[in-house]
Amino acid sequence: MSEYYAMNSAQKLLYNLKKGILGFPKAFVSFFRNLFRGLGRFGKNLAKGIGRYLAGFAAGDLRTKGSYIIMGLGHIGRGQTAKGILYLVLQILFNLYMIGFGAPILGKFFYGFFTGGTIGNVPMTEVWDENLQDFVRNTPDNSFKVLLYGILTIIVIVLFLALYFSSVRQSRKLEAMKKAGLRPTDLKADVADLMDNRFHVTLLSLPMLGLFVFTVVPLITMILIAFTNYDASHEVPKNLFSWVGLQNFSNILGGNSKLSSTFMRVLGWTLTWAFFATFTNYFGGMILALLINKKGIRFKKLFRTFFVVTIAVPQFVSLMIVSKMLSYGDTMEMSGIITQMLSSLFGYELKFGVNLLQTRVCIILVNMWIGIPYSMLICTGILMNIPADLYESARIDGAGPVRAFFKITLPYMLFVTGPYLITQFIGNINNFNVIYLLTGGAPGDLTKYSSGAQGTDLLITWLYNLSFGNNRDYKLASVIGILVFVISAVFSLLVYNRSAAVKKEDEFQ
Repeated sequence: MSEYYAMNSAQKLLYNLKKGILGFPKAFVSFFRNLFRGLGRFGKNLAKGIGRYLAGFAAGDLRTKGSYIIMGLGHIGRGQTAKGILYLVLQILFNLYMIGFGAPILGKFFYGFFTGGTIGNVPMTEVWDENLQDFVRNTPDNSFKVLLYGILTIIVIVLFLALYFSSVRQSRKLEAMKKAGLRPTDLKADVADLMDNRFHVTLLSLPMLGLFVFTVVPLITMILIAFTNYDASHEVPKNLFSWVGLQNFSNILGGNSKLSSTFMRVLGWTLTWAFFATFTNYFGGMILALLINKKGIRFKKLFRTFFVVTIAVPQFVSLMIVSKMLSYGDTMEMSGIITQMLSSLFGYELKFGVNLLQTRVCIILVNMWIGIPYSMLICTGILMNIPADLYESARIDGAGPVRAFFKITLPYMLFVTGPYLITQFIGNINNFNVIYLLTGGAPGDLTKYSSGAQGTDLLITWLYNLSFGNNRDYKLASVIGILVFVISAVFSLLVYNRSAAVKKEDEFQ
């Protein structure tokens, strides 16, 4: 550790980065180990909950025991008639839903779940009708709708169980209040409580509903598609798709050599891009902020305004224009203006979108142009808050500008912006706009890539092409989405817990 504290800030940054990369496999294993431990604790707590449930049933009076079967019975019997009727109505509606829709959907949802069968069990058939002189089609199952409605039904069951246990718990509480000689509150008092002391619950109800409908349900659907064979050859409703277990993960992680090689190439470029896109913008913005803030520089506000203009222009407009300016054609007339200038003035032939290395370098440079102004603004605000006494003390001790930068400015910046760097790195892993609008993933090489991936594709743009392109390999897109999440989550937790913002929060001055 003494060697670590003897390093300057740049050396510490490289050291921590190396430790993070070497510790990634260990953190990956630890992530799943903790996941299974959490599932184990959940099972243990579930068993304890069932035990308490049975014990409460045995100890309750007749009305409390009746509420275990008929929701609201305990409330009705103890003066909370309106609330009891509400519980009873919700139970009736749930039973009608399960009998008329939920149970059949779950039957189709789990059909073949353990045997690798199809999702749904009624395929499309066509029979020639002589009278109509046309094919008559049956009403087949739609595997995707069965999957979606099955997830919704499971969520409805979970919510109903939560409501059911709430009813039982309240019934037991009412029994205890009755024995203690206390009077239970009525529905009016409960509503007034929701509008006063528990108003936060009322306000958060609608956002939570939206979270479930627009985030949780699509996320669970995407995860489950990764365990099916849903692709262009299994388009719904013409064909049913099936459960395949972990086969898709096996294929992309080594079972299919061409596919796994493509994944590793795209992953390697994604991480390389994220590293350079993050740190070139960060240090470029920091250097630019230092130059503008330097004493003796005039028109500081004007310089900042020039760079902020790039932020005011919508990013997709800038990227599309630059893409045209860098385009490469067979003749000078078909090439973009920047390509023509490089050829005419320096004799350099820029094959943007054709030569892989040149294209990748150009992408990083263009990203610096649109990203450095953001970093400059952030760094400017932080630099203005570094105590001037620190620089004055360093100057008295004989430290020059370079030494003061590495001993004062850089440590202070890294401490304050550590979480920002992590979010930027993860954001660049999922930076769809820059790649898609500049190159669309080109150039491609059919000998090295498969499944529609190309040389500058990130995992996120490859996922998009798999979902909406000609390949329409939804199962592979879902697998990539899950792997991107795991990589991002593990990296974020690993680096954040090792950052100075967490370890030295109390001692930093």
